[in-house]
Amino acid sequence: MPPKKRTPAKKIPSPKTHGVIDGAGEVVEQRIVSTLEENYMPYAMSVILSRALPEIDGFKPSHRKLLYTMYKMGLLHSARTKSANIVGQTMKLNPHGDAAIYDTMVRLSRGYEALLYPYIDSKGNFGKFYSRDMAWAASRYTEARLDPICQELFQDIDKDTVDFVDNYDNTLKEPTLLPASFPSVLVNANTGIAVGMASSICPFNLKEVCETTIALMRHPDHEISSTLLAPDFPGGGQILYVKESLEQVYRTGRGGIKVRGRYTYDASANCIDITSIPPTTTCEAIIEKIVDLVKQGKVREIADIRDETGLDGLKITIDLKRGTDADRLMQKLYRMSPLEDTFSCNFNVLVAGIPKVMGVKELLEEWIAFRIECVRRRTHYDLKKKQDKLHLLRGLEQILLDIDKAIAIVRETEEESEVVPNLMIGFGIDEIQAEYVAEIKLRHLNREYILKRTQEVEQLKEEIADLQSVLQSKSRVKAIIISELKSVIQKYGKPRQSMLIYPNELDEEEPKEEIPDYPVHLFFSREGYFKKITPQSLRMSSEQKLKEGDEMAYTTEASNGCDLLFFSDQCRVYKAKASDFPDTKASVLGDYIPAKLGMEEGEQAISMVVTKDYQGYLLFFFENGKLAKVPLEAYATKTNRRKLTGAYSNRSPLVCVLHTLEDREYLLTSSAGRMLLIHTGAVSPKTTRSTQGVAVMTLKKETLQKAVVYQEGMLQKPNRYRTKTLPAAGMLPALEDKPKN
Repeated sequence: MPPKKRTPAKKIPSPKTHGVIDGAGEVVEQRIVSTLEENYMPYAMSVILSRALPEIDGFKPSHRKLLYTMYKMGLLHSARTKSANIVGQTMKLNPHGDAAIYDTMVRLSRGYEALLYPYIDSKGNFGKFYSRDMAWAASRYTEARLDPICQELFQDIDKDTVDFVDNYDNTLKEPTLLPASFPSVLVNANTGIAVGMASSICPFNLKEVCETTIALMRHPDHEISSTLLAPDFPGGGQILYVKESLEQVYRTGRGGIKVRGRYTYDASANCIDITSIPPTTTCEAIIEKIVDLVKQGKVREIADIRDETGLDGLKITIDLKRGTDADRLMQKLYRMSPLEDTFSCNFNVLVAGIPKVMGVKELLEEWIAFRIECVRRRTHYDLKKKQDKLHLLRGLEQILLDIDKAIAIVRETEEESEVVPNLMIGFGIDEIQAEYVAEIKLRHLNREYILKRTQEVEQLKEEIADLQSVLQSKSRVKAIIISELKSVIQKYGKPRQSMLIYPNELDEEEPKEEIPDYPVHLFFSREGYFKKITPQSLRMSSEQKLKEGDEMAYTTEASNGCDLLFFSDQCRVYKAKASDFPDTKASVLGDYIPAKLGMEEGEQAISMVVTKDYQGYLLFFFENGKLAKVPLEAYATKTNRRKLTGAYSNRSPLVCVLHTLEDREYLLTSSAGRMLLIHTGAVSPKTTRSTQGVAVMTLKKETLQKAVVYQEGMLQKPNRYRTKTLPAAGMLPALEDKPKN
């Protein structure tokens, strides 16, 4: 399609004032599409390509610029230098400010402990990745140099193995990639957030990655999971080995891996020592969450918790109350705190400048292709050097035939510029060879020296033939890569730090919270206040404190382990346990249920139902004279859901909710004063919670006003209000049955 013509921007002229720059203050109208194309898209592409996503060598540009600067400073096999010096030198390649560069340097350091195989050997306080409060010292106080493993990153970088480009001001050259001799992209963790996409690569054990790469080069159909067991995190911890989840990550590059902390139990001190945590959290976050759980009463077994992290490494100590089962407590903490978390994987890597999400096998294949190109370019570089050297030695061979003639030519030539042409004519050699001969020192113009040099010719021929065969054979190139990978394993391989836990080793049964069960009295007022009072406390003071105008709507004897269902005026039910509420006294107002259970603004609790086994029925009486009979088990849930919507029908206002274990008689009263005795056995139950129910009382202009359980003796003439068929209109009360008020 032909490009759309741009609409010229409209300018709103501003009045010209003497001494003011022409055009200043003008408002320029610009189409939003043009703004996105000209301003936002270049920014987005810059972030994606030059900032946030790693490339096939495993580094982002900021990492690469820092490490290359340190390499050029000679810090690979030397003493450490001040970090401030390194940061200043790096700004020649990375002009983003010293703070950003130093932050990058900290993360790559050994002291920070964020990487399985750190690239920077640090000295001083570099903080810790597992603590947000342990800040690193300023760059003027710390020192650093490259770690020995960086030898594998920069090996043969000066042999044209990778491309070099100009830096931002065209004064220096920097590499576009590092010719890493092992798949560093999978060995160390790397995360980044770009515009519209992100990358999150988990770390793997160096030995396992190299062995997997070797197996894949030998057998393209190699099963990755047979040699690459699972990720390996620098903090250690325990990985829940779920084969399906790992295979999804290996296949697609996306998925989640569950990691949990590791702990030991000290029986003598009755405490738990947590020595490793998931890589997605910090010590402070874990401690804050556990303290919050203790305050909420969800965890009662903990007496104290403190951070004892020191020179020996990470350590969180939890003091236990007497008789606590440490293993059961940790299972609970794994479920309720960040001690168990999921590392989300997104293997998004730049390949030839294009972001691509790849599985482990595809990522290793891309690295193998990249490394093959590096080895071929290095081989071609070495071949060219040896061919040039052989060419020079061929010229020396010619001089060997008559050294005196060469000396005579040089001595008898009057002008220096004529020396090289005369040597070319005298011995039949080209200009490069003649230039080399002319530069030989006088002390080297002897037969012994020249013979020794020319004896290298045969060796050079063999080396050149070998290099040419390498370039012509892909299998030989792969053999070189494999030998280098084996060398890396031998030098830097180390055991796994993260343990693998298989599902059959876990206690799959969710530990149930031990709730102390004792008798209590439960009170619920019409205004929505709730109290839980022990019998002993109630005997000491039985006078209930209430808000002005409030009264008790429901009172019952139960136990601390029972469930409470609070029905609101918005057709919802909120579930809680009696143990969630503290024991209180009659002299306090109690807990305000809408606030305690997080009801919406304006929502009120209108009824409470107490149960332990969800047996019996709930009876919903509506103003339109209908009754809904729903089994209480319809409100039981397998999960700990706190709120259920659609708890009852909203077709008519609710009069009351009553719980019954068996069918019995109820007395209904209308707004006109008519009374009706019904037996719930005549009403069939409905399994749907939001059922409209069935009509039990025939109403004209009046509404159902009240429904209560009928007790013997409440009415003098009960048969007057009974009926054989439903619905019925009921009867006006006899004189002796009229309420006294």
